[in-house]
Amino acid sequence: MAEESTTLPSKENFSEWYNEMLWRAEIMDVRYPVKGLYVWYPHGFSLRRSTYNILRELLDRDHEETLFPLLIPENEFMKEAEHIKGFEEEVYWVTHGGTTELDVKLALRPTSETAIYPMYSLWVRSHADLPLKLYQIVNTFRYETKHTRPLIRLREITSFKEAHTVHATWDDAKKQVEDAILLYKEFYDRICVPIIFSKRPEWDKFPGADYTMAADAIMPDGRTLQVGTVHHLGDNFSKTFDLKYEDENGEQKPAFQTCYGISERCIAALISIHGDNKGLVLPPEVAPVQIAIVPIITKNSAEEVLKSAKELEGELKSAGFRVKLDARELRPGAKYYHWEMRGVPLRVEIGPRDLENGVIMTVNRFGEKTPVKREDVLSGINNQLELFRNALKQKASDTIKGKIHSVSSFEEAKEVVEKGVAVVQWCGCKECADIIEENLDVSVLGNEIRSEYIKEENGNCIICGKPSKPALVARSY
Repeated sequence: MAEESTTLPSKENFSEWYNEMLWRAEIMDVRYPVKGLYVWYPHGFSLRRSTYNILRELLDRDHEETLFPLLIPENEFMKEAEHIKGFEEEVYWVTHGGTTELDVKLALRPTSETAIYPMYSLWVRSHADLPLKLYQIVNTFRYETKHTRPLIRLREITSFKEAHTVHATWDDAKKQVEDAILLYKEFYDRICVPIIFSKRPEWDKFPGADYTMAADAIMPDGRTLQVGTVHHLGDNFSKTFDLKYEDENGEQKPAFQTCYGISERCIAALISIHGDNKGLVLPPEVAPVQIAIVPIITKNSAEEVLKSAKELEGELKSAGFRVKLDARELRPGAKYYHWEMRGVPLRVEIGPRDLENGVIMTVNRFGEKTPVKREDVLSGINNQLELFRNALKQKASDTIKGKIHSVSSFEEAKEVVEKGVAVVQWCGCKECADIIEENLDVSVLGNEIRSEYIKEENGNCIICGKPSKPALVARSY
């Protein structure tokens, strides 16, 4: 496991801070001997499990979970030309089974449309079968040639949640896109990560889609991280894979589809946005350990304090909290450091004076101390965790607001993108986007912005002066 240390690099140096954080807080071990593949520590995997449990809870309202194979036959994979063109440089191919060369090469899924839709064409027969809404959480493989980074840019995406839906009409599919956007907003609100939705430019949409809506988080260095996408696929894939249904009049009609995905980048955003120079800072709902109990022992109080600490541990566990009693023979300061590094939202200290006064001392991850009466411990703990969650959410929101700036000139945009996101007026044409991207070394992420932080005001394009709408401009991971 990771070694204990008393210092982290400053978060001002985000890249170094991030890499150190992952192993010191026991999220991921980067030492696996294949580039772009990483190992989850148990602590990190527990964080992953709690986070994805929220996704499952939200999806299970009106989706069903499923599981499709990892291997996709080349003939199926190559059917959708535009889709394949978008992934052809990233596909891993299986060419042999043992020493025998395969008759048909098998792709390790970079995404699962070409694995799922041949089966959908067998399952969907009638309008009564629609809508069909399935999802899976799987690993996907992409031969990433850029600089790899744990949780952010991988060759094995270990935790890809992809939903695939089928509908009778284009408008029904559009409504599903809007429902998926609301679902993702609710998910990120639950983990206290502010996001901005926007419509990706035509040249940056998902290969084979009619249009793509994407969620971006803003990282501490001001770069954006795409943390979710929602695609309206129209009837492009249904035509390719002969996905039809019989309507009420007995006519055969092409189906319309959507797909939408979130990967472990959601964990990267959570870690990066909330963490500080002491370590992780985790929302209570997803923290592997929500409460750490640290007994403060003196020579004459050890037995009594430990007994009270164990009783409290049992009481909190019975109430459903994730609790650790730290009875190690270490100084309290070393224990504080240990649990702060791992992002525990609330520490509870119990010493002889607390026993005399009938209280426990709670200390949240921001260092704020609040005594709680022992007789009111459950309501008191619940209250402290909720206050901490609200404070964490507000802090993240305030930080993001400070990184978004609406600008009216090229010079202003150039200054803003060094440390944040510029909102510029853009007419929507590729020629103007190319000028912005080439001169500012940024990406034009898109327009039709959905964010409480950005006003949707019409104006004139920062390049050509034509009527325009706000667009996000930033450096991205």
